[in-house]
Amino acid sequence: MDFLTPEEKASGPKTDCGLGHACQFCPKEDSCTLDKPYHNKVLIENRLQEIDQIIVVLANKGGVGKSTVSANLAAGLAREGFRVGVADADIHGPNQSRFFGFAGAKIRTTPAGLQTHGFQAAEIAHPVEVGSLAFMLEDDTTPIVWRDAYKHDFIHHLIGSFDWGSLDFLVVDMPPGTGNELITLCDMLEGSNVSAVLVTSPQAVAQMDSLKAGRFCRERGLPVVGAVVNMAGVLCPHCHEEFHLFPDAGVSEALGQLDIDKIAEIPLSPDLALGSDRGEPVVTAMPDTAVARAFAPMIEAVAALGREGFHQAVAATMQDVFAENLNDADLQAALAALPENDALGVGLSELLNQEAARLKQATQPAEDDG
Repeated sequence: MDFLTPEEKASGPKTDCGLGHACQFCPKEDSCTLDKPYHNKVLIENRLQEIDQIIVVLANKGGVGKSTVSANLAAGLAREGFRVGVADADIHGPNQSRFFGFAGAKIRTTPAGLQTHGFQAAEIAHPVEVGSLAFMLEDDTTPIVWRDAYKHDFIHHLIGSFDWGSLDFLVVDMPPGTGNELITLCDMLEGSNVSAVLVTSPQAVAQMDSLKAGRFCRERGLPVVGAVVNMAGVLCPHCHEEFHLFPDAGVSEALGQLDIDKIAEIPLSPDLALGSDRGEPVVTAMPDTAVARAFAPMIEAVAALGREGFHQAVAATMQDVFAENLNDADLQAALAALPENDALGVGLSELLNQEAARLKQATQPAEDDG
């Protein structure tokens, strides 16, 4: 068997196997002679081409409810008609499997990639595709004791090896902190449509830590849709009145200093915990409750990103079709056949050119007035 030098391999044509999972999941890995780093790179690129918007749910503080917010955001977007996936990047506490009713479920490797599990509920046209490390563990109590190199690889597998299909939104439930997992994800998603939703709670100690994630986003250039204040009050199960369990340390003012809007306040509620434990987010399990309605402003703020992207895609398509037809030989011949100085011909030509210019402008991003 002839062995190629690294230089000879780099100069040769790149050939990909076409499988939808990374080499580590392939039984032919030991005998495969193809360029494995190239395959893993192409795999992630192909996945990202099928995902329109990626929403990273993060906070520097643990225990503020990132997983709860992620699950209800994903389910709420699905109720709005979007195709949604949830990527559980919380390696040491992968809970999305339980939040969507898949506790104890396993996955298998297919030619298209690692399986996801699709969550179905009333008023959801497309199942929410859930991918999590929990599906690969022996049971839910198995601890993950990994160094950063393993975490780095899993973040790549989470995006590249799971078979997400075509999605309007991929919601990524991040672990606490601004360390290896978040840095790896941001590096990998460079150039994609990525935005963040920040999660905090009212008290000063949580706010102090959570806002560090806001600073990370600003320094990284990661757009922030807004902040969700979780545990913002308590709904009494008897009188249904609201009172505050934690003191408000001025979270709105602190967010304002980072130019981050508060887009939702989520109260503490038995309904919220009950829905999570039963395996269905409260926005679909109990959509008429006060706590489910509290998620609505956040869901609408994120959904607006999807609608904006859809409108721009439609406008771009219309522009291409219009430009093609504007240059159509038959149309040009018909315009040329009109008498010179004919008001109808001149007016029609101007109208067509104005419409072409309008469609071109519609595809351009809106300028920031601020």
